[in-house]
Formats: sequence, C-alpha cells, structure tokens
Amino acid sequence: MNLLDNLQQSINSNLNRNAFCINNTFYTYKQLAEVVSNIRISIKKSCNPKETNIGLITNDDIYTYASIIALWLEGKAYIPLNPDFPTDRNLTVIKQAYINSVLDSSEKTIFTQFNSIRTLNLEDSEFNLSPNTVTKETLAYIFFTSGTTGTPKGVPITFGNLSSFIEAQWALNYKITYEDRCLQMFELTFDLSVVSYLAPLLKGACVYTIPKDEIKYSYIFELMEDHQLTYSLMVPSILHYLRPYFDEINCPSMKFSLFCGEALPLDVTEEWSKCIPNATIANVYGPTECTIYCMDYTYKRGEKNKTHNGILTIGKDMINTSTIIVDDDNNEVDIGKPGELCLSGKQLTTGYWENEEKNKKVFFYKNHEGTNTRFYRTGDLCCADEDGDVLYLGRVDFQAKIQGFRVELSEIEYHAKATLNKLNVVALAFTNNIQNTEIGLVIESNPIDTKLLFEYFNDKLPKYMIPTQIKFIESFPLNSNGKTDRNKLTQLFA
Repeated sequence: MNLLDNLQQSINSNLNRNAFCINNTFYTYKQLAEVVSNIRISIKKSCNPKETNIGLITNDDIYTYASIIALWLEGKAYIPLNPDFPTDRNLTVIKQAYINSVLDSSEKTIFTQFNSIRTLNLEDSEFNLSPNTVTKETLAYIFFTSGTTGTPKGVPITFGNLSSFIEAQWALNYKITYEDRCLQMFELTFDLSVVSYLAPLLKGACVYTIPKDEIKYSYIFELMEDHQLTYSLMVPSILHYLRPYFDEINCPSMKFSLFCGEALPLDVTEEWSKCIPNATIANVYGPTECTIYCMDYTYKRGEKNKTHNGILTIGKDMINTSTIIVDDDNNEVDIGKPGELCLSGKQLTTGYWENEEKNKKVFFYKNHEGTNTRFYRTGDLCCADEDGDVLYLGRVDFQAKIQGFRVELSEIEYHAKATLNKLNVVALAFTNNIQNTEIGLVIESNPIDTKLLFEYFNDKLPKYMIPTQIKFIESFPLNSNGKTDRNKLTQLFA
C-alpha cells in the first residue's frame, strides 16, 4: 500500500482512540475523519480541479491538521502560511506558488482577496477517506525558506519523497504504536512538523501540540510530565531553555527523544539523558531539500560518543540517502579531511521551485558507485571518520540556524540596506549566554536611530529573523584577502 492508503487504514482502525491533544482538548480519530471528510467536500466545491497548490493558514487546531489530510486525499499540495508572518512575505509565497485558494480556520478570514475556503464548523457529510490517485511525482507540499535576495525560496516535496522518508523512518526502529503519546512542537511552516504529526497518525498514536500563545519550552515540560509523553522530536535550543529545570524533570515514560535542526552539544545531551532515564536519544540530520531528515546517530549512554568541538556526530545516512563529502571541485575527500556534505537519493527534492539559477548552484551530477548520480550541496562543512560517521564542523556559507529555522544572513542584510541609505551592514550569528543562536547586525556608521529599520524588519521578516542586537563600527575590519572579517565582527557580540 502507498502512504495515503496506509493513512486511511490507520484512521479507520483507530476511530475510538485519541488522534490529537490540542490546547488540552482531545480529538479522536473518528472526529478527525469527520472533519477531513467535511473539508474534502468544500475543496471539491470551491477549488478548480486543476488547482494543485493550495494555501493553508497554519492555526493550531484540528481543522488545520484535517485540512492537510483532506488536501492529500484530493491529490493536492499544501503551502503553509503563518498568519503571524508579515503579510508581504505571505503574499510573495502565494504569488510564487500560484495559489488561488486558501484553506482558513481563523475566526476572521486572513486573505479576503483570494478564494478563501472556510474550514471552521462545516456541515457534516459522509465519511470519505478514500484517496484520489497520486503518483510519486505528485506534490505533497512546498515549504518556503529564507532566500538570499529578500525573496523566500520554495522547496517542493513529492509523495515519492515523503514515502521514501517514512520508509527510512521506520527502518530506524524508533518504534511508534497506537499507545504512544507524541510531541508536535513545530510551527507548521517548519518541515520537522510533518514527521511530528504524520508518523504518529500512521500508527494510531496521539499527537500533542503546542498552542501559539504559550511559552514553548515550559509547555513542553508540562506536556511531558502531565501526559507522560513517550516520543519527542525537538530542536536542541529547547534543551538550553529547559536546562535550569533539569533537576525537576523526571520523565521515565519517554521512550524516544530525537533532536534535529541545529547542532546538538554532547554536554547538554548527557544532562538531558538523566531526565529521561529510559529513552533512546538520537541526533538526526537533514535539510528540507532532502525531506525532513536523512542521517542518524544514536547517543550511547555511559559510553564514549563521537564529537567535534563538543558537538555530537550526525552519524550515517538513512536507507534512502547516499552521502559524500567533496572539495571545491566535487572530488570526494579522504577520510578525516573536511569538505562539503552532499546528499542524493529518493528523498531529494526535484529542485527549488522555479529557481533554475539556484538549482545550478547547489545541484550537480557525479559518477558515484558506477552511476551518474544527482547530488545536493548542503553548505555544511563536515568530515567522515573511519567508521563512516559524519562529524559536523560548521557552515561553508552565510547561513544560520535560529530555533531550527534556516536563515540566509544575506537576506537580512538585503532588507537592512534597503532602509539605511546604502550604509554597509553585516548580519551575523552569535551564541548567547545560554548557548542558543541569535542574529546580530553590525552597521558601518556612527550610532543612528534604528526605529525605522526595525519597523521595516517587522513588515518584511518573521520574528525569528529579526536581529536581537545591533552594533555600530566606524569601518569594517578586513582579513588577509581584503574581505570583511566576519569573525572579528562576531566578537563584538561576545
């Protein structure tokens, strides 16, 4: 059976079990199925049959999750639109993805200028969970990530990509059953959300979400203890916020604790392991371009773990991915030598959405094990040891991970220059006193009023991309190559 057939079977087999816990309200698989069926009717009535890309307002409610399933069963892709993001940014995504229709469960319609399909409190209809025919090439979703020129770039993922990921996920043997209680901490424009709701639903488990108006890390703490969660996928930055409370946290019910989206330090992992004494802890890795994650390393309790500069290894590739580490000329480097990590396999996107210029820069073909193979450059500097485990060394480009979100620092610079009358600026990632990453902005100028700058940022950028600190400097330091010395500028935020 394919992915959607499996999803249909799981829902039908678990009708009386809880599917979601959203803001302390439980919804059964039967209630989920009813909402999915109702939304499918609305999609059929309101959407042109030829429409493939449908916008989705990302509210934290049963209607939003049911909308994803309804769209998939109709053979359509969802493009998440966070109502808290700047309107201009969402409109840019809508334009790029050729969206005409938007599913919206908000009390008040967000985008009145489009075909807005209201999903709240629809009339009941007959159960209809039978999927339309989809192929491996049919799009499941498009996630738009930070772009270098102020325009988000789209990553389309097909049902073939997603099915290959789920196959690889099950092969990891981090088992989920209908008895499990699984955390979904991610905002729905972040691709780690997909596995956080989809994997549990495929096994009849219950998904526990985080309300938008709650403090994320403290709510996670409460969920883990009050509901005895058994399965979690988190970004490592959450651990830094939870660290002061580790002495109070005791979650013996946790069976699997996975981390992804940022570098995972060994020291905080060791401390966390005492809070979840019975859990398997894993560090998984992968960019959106290779469908959620594609590499895995299991933390070894009471043994030596592989690290570089205190950062846990990202391990080996999963079953549907192949990895190589190359130099600037795409030649594979020797064991222990640094190079850029490149990925290939069934999970790899077909390419950025209508962005051939970017595709030419990051995708390439290379003879690999006797086959002409397409690879993706991750921008991650890595090396492999003799066992084949990959160690993360840093970035080869100007990207940063903020709360797991990938940020192009050049996009922030682009927007800053648009308001600063051609002043030179540099955006930097720096580590704060609780070991989380923040964005700093250095302006080559005497101190100036930045009120208009931040008003512009608020109009153009999601909150996680807005610099938290600004420094002024008379002139930028240069390195031996005559380029701006970003390392020296970063020290301004120490």
